[in-house]
Amino acid sequence: MGTKSDDQDIRQRIDRWMWCARFFKTRSIAARFVGTGKVRVNGTRVTKAAHQVRPGDVLTFPLGDRIRVIEVTAFVEKRGSATIAATLYDDQSPPPPPKGKDKPKAVNPSPEAAPDSRARAKLRELKAQ
Repeated sequence: MGTKSDDQDIRQRIDRWMWCARFFKTRSIAARFVGTGKVRVNGTRVTKAAHQVRPGDVLTFPLGDRIRVIEVTAFVEKRGSATIAATLYDDQSPPPPPKGKDKPKAVNPSPEAAPDSRARAKLRELKAQ
């Protein structure tokens, strides 16, 4: 029987790693998310929570309104603080869109007409806030 180096044989379940890296609040939520098939490891879709990840693997998955691209760099035995979790991966995700640019601006549908009494009341309420 050949023995492998400890560095080459380090692996961890994907649901456990995502939970330890604090992408999900509980391990069962992480397992259900992986089961949906939304996670890709090195470009290959994964549907089993027991899939093993190694350092250097790149995970791609949607989280919130962003697509996260994460490279696995380390493992831990127990879930720790957020500062420890940040050392487990290298975030290669594109930056989030700037806030405020996606909001539509308030537009008066007929700018040449004066506002009626209801519109004036709404304007007074907005200015009072």
